[in-house]
Amino acid sequence: MIHNRLNTQPNFAVPDDFYERLIDAHRDLSTEQSHAMNAALVLLLSNHIGDLDVISDALDKARAAVRPTA
Repeated sequence: MIHNRLNTQPNFAVPDDFYERLIDAHRDLSTEQSHAMNAALVLLLSNHIGDLDVISDALDKARAAVRPTA
């Protein structure tokens, strides 16, 4: 059985287009609204992926990229 793995390699034909779209989606939102939009986006994309192993790997990697405050 082959398990899906999290693809961490560049995967956009034009990465700047994605970044611009992401920034535009946050434009004119308050910090609270921006956080809520990010949470909704995570849930939507996680549902689309639908593989708990891949999502868990992504969560672990994202958490490791952020230093928790003591």
